[in-house]
Amino acid sequence: MPVNPELVGREFAPTAPYLVGREKVREFARAVFADAPQHTDVAAAHALGFADVVAPPTFAMVIQDLTLQQLLGLSDSGIVLSRTIHAEQRFAYTRPIVAGDELTAQLRVTGIRAMGPASMITSDAEIRDAAGEHVVTATSVLLVSDAPAEDATEGSDA
Repeated sequence: MPVNPELVGREFAPTAPYLVGREKVREFARAVFADAPQHTDVAAAHALGFADVVAPPTFAMVIQDLTLQQLLGLSDSGIVLSRTIHAEQRFAYTRPIVAGDELTAQLRVTGIRAMGPASMITSDAEIRDAAGEHVVTATSVLLVSDAPAEDATEGSDA
């Protein structure tokens, strides 16, 4: 089944609040080799004017993933996870994410573009803090094949 073109413009319900934990920020920083001290050391973050440790920029994916799960869970989307790759990611920040933030996100599908036997789905997740203030917009592009991949053993002598 091809990707449903009626997804364009669809907005999803805001996610439940996600409380950004200090240890989660530290773990994420280690995982992505973000070794600047403000990511792990509260005193270093305070010295830079932040209330707590600062999440690396790609940490927004943790919250955005909650919205992408809503999209991937739609039965009428035409998106099959086994035929999907994450093709592109962008972030537009108003301010950094810091430990202690309580964030919600809302996804909107902004475009679908046919690419031969595949479709590129672009979506924006608007991430806001507990006061409703914009923190970051996370934009993802998913590349979804419309047809299942051929069996790797097909046509071989194996």
